[in-house]
Amino acid sequence: MTDIDEKRVFDARSGATTLLVASDTGLVHVEVSDDIVGEFSLLRRGPIRDVAVDTARLAVATDEDVLVNDGPTGFGAADAVAFDGNLLAAGDGRLAEYVDTWTSLAEIDDVRAIDGGLVAASGGVYRFDGRHAGLEDAYDVAAAGPLAATGSGVYRLGNGWMIELEGRATAVASDGTREHAVVDGSLYEHRDGSWTELERPIEEPIVDVAHGPATYAITATGTVLVDAGDGWRSRSLGVSGARALVVG
Repeated sequence: MTDIDEKRVFDARSGATTLLVASDTGLVHVEVSDDIVGEFSLLRRGPIRDVAVDTARLAVATDEDVLVNDGPTGFGAADAVAFDGNLLAAGDGRLAEYVDTWTSLAEIDDVRAIDGGLVAASGGVYRFDGRHAGLEDAYDVAAAGPLAATGSGVYRLGNGWMIELEGRATAVASDGTREHAVVDGSLYEHRDGSWTELERPIEEPIVDVAHGPATYAITATGTVLVDAGDGWRSRSLGVSGARALVVG
């Protein structure tokens, strides 16, 4: 595996976008300018289950605790974190909110993702108060759709949940304009009312996708893909077990 203890620069430019990757190796900070992956470094070593950011805070879910700006919060082991005004975390069958201290919101087993009032878990999609909102075996949610990725496909919430793309869907992303999904390890884009599989330069399974100035994706083996409008470019980060990607 590539040693990334020291920062590496391929073509760092001003005005770069920051990406954060949660992986079994640790938390990786990546600078991207347009579609060029530049400087990247390992911010924290050790398995990171999930990562979330807001304007001033960086939260990670680890096997021991939820850390905010590298400080412990006392939550314990967590599987998912998110910011929805306040910090939210899920683990060990509970969903909780952090404002100086943790307050439990609901009991939800096997939470996999949190976004904008929705929770994806093995039992389906839930609200923050624990009410079941439909579906089963949910891996991810995107509130801007609203979209859900489940073991049977990609669903959109309208007059109930309607399936739009069949297959094992493990990630969805929507910024209200762009929509992407990961199904059976392949990346799909929703445009003009239909989903289309995107061609990409590598065949490694995609595990997550995010939106910013460009569209970003990460593979299970730690390769970042960037499309700024002229097709995909990629760069291996030399990490293993990548799980989540956010735009910082």
